[in-house]
Amino acid sequence: MAHAYTPGLRVTGWTRIQKERRLPLSGEVMVKKGERVRAEQVVARTELPGNVQPVKAASILGQHQQDLLEYMTKREGDGVAKGEIIATAKSFFGLFKSHCTSPCDGTVESISTVTGQVIIREPPIPVEVEAYIDGAVVEVIPNEGVIVETEGAFIQGIFGIGGETHGVIHIAVASPDEELTERHLEGDVQGKVLVGGSLVTQTVLRKACERAVRAIVVGGMDAEDLRAFLGYDLGVAITGSEHLGITLVTTEGFGRMAMAGRTFELLKQYEGQTCSVNGATQIRAGVMRPEIVVPQAKQQGAAERAFGMSAGLQVGSPVRVIRAPHFGRLGEVTDLPPELQVVESGAKVRILKVRFLDGTEDIVPRANVEMIEA
Repeated sequence: MAHAYTPGLRVTGWTRIQKERRLPLSGEVMVKKGERVRAEQVVARTELPGNVQPVKAASILGQHQQDLLEYMTKREGDGVAKGEIIATAKSFFGLFKSHCTSPCDGTVESISTVTGQVIIREPPIPVEVEAYIDGAVVEVIPNEGVIVETEGAFIQGIFGIGGETHGVIHIAVASPDEELTERHLEGDVQGKVLVGGSLVTQTVLRKACERAVRAIVVGGMDAEDLRAFLGYDLGVAITGSEHLGITLVTTEGFGRMAMAGRTFELLKQYEGQTCSVNGATQIRAGVMRPEIVVPQAKQQGAAERAFGMSAGLQVGSPVRVIRAPHFGRLGEVTDLPPELQVVESGAKVRILKVRFLDGTEDIVPRANVEMIEA
């Protein structure tokens, strides 16, 4: 039977995870199929062409561009160092000399007698792609990258910033509704992934950066604090490319929001184990969620294996409401009436009944919830 699409949020203690690690352009793959890799291990590398620096050599020398080649001390393909003379011209019977120097280290790419310019290309920029997760290489994409596979815990968040990182999980708070404060940063937190409760502020984030914390996973963060921490309005662009010194994942949303008990307990279960974290988020086409991966986490039983496709929304499915008036509340589906019903806006939509964690029930449009997939 067909069913309406419902966005899903994965929170599972055991699943199979595959990550494609691909270079932006052709390069060299450093590992072989079947090889086991660590999260920080480089699996592929290449070099991006360096930036070009145009030099108005003819103008600097005070000579006509058509005669530029006569004054060049370097030729196309020659390497140069920053400040090195690349052209010299004599004037007033050879008593005075004009010099043109390179603005950077690099290679002379072209000398133009039409524009009078010399193009210096800076050294190539090395690009390395790491495995991101501990696992095994299950496929090699020739000259491009690999696919790494592992089994373990997988938790998706609502929103995040900062790129890929990894560290040891440290539960910093006593309960999922406790705010993460500066006192939780005391002790040895360097290189760790801190799990907070309901809220983190920009002050704590800055302090965490100073203490070299790799990542923070928390229930929510105030939008104003996020703006102050970033220094600009985020808008709707994809996140993950920020260079902040820390990665942040919020599991519930914006504002003070207690982390879902199931998510908190799952992370607590794996305290002390190394995890991989990615804060990249995209809310438009091609949805991308921030995530926490605990590779090779101890399996808790066959019931927690999640190798197959979700069966879809059904009675008993855990859900989170993603729109007002119940935004952020967690519950369980108790009924899925097939008939369309008129909602407050006057539209006819499919609805469901939800029993919230406090025992109350309400009717919610199906488009207003996301399923928490186990």
